[in-house]
Amino acid sequence: MSISAIIVVFAVCWFLVLLIVLPLRLQTQAEAGSIVPGTPAGAPAGPVGRKKLIVTTVAATIAWAAICLTVLSGAISIRDFDVMGRMPPVSAED
Repeated sequence: MSISAIIVVFAVCWFLVLLIVLPLRLQTQAEAGSIVPGTPAGAPAGPVGRKKLIVTTVAATIAWAAICLTVLSGAISIRDFDVMGRMPPVSAED
């Protein structure tokens, strides 16, 4: 696994986890009962960005480590996804 592949896998994990974490424990202004004029009622009631980014980073790091360990251990390789049989046979050098 190259350095660029490791960075890409982390970025993908981070953004996927962010999309999962964003709506969790969200309290809207309508639910809080205090809507600021000029904002929609569904806007968050308070600043929660920093906490959500920390949770996202921790969870994404755990998922990224699990994915990297699985790939680096050899449990999953690119040949496992070759369902059409288009890859050349494994040579003695690999």
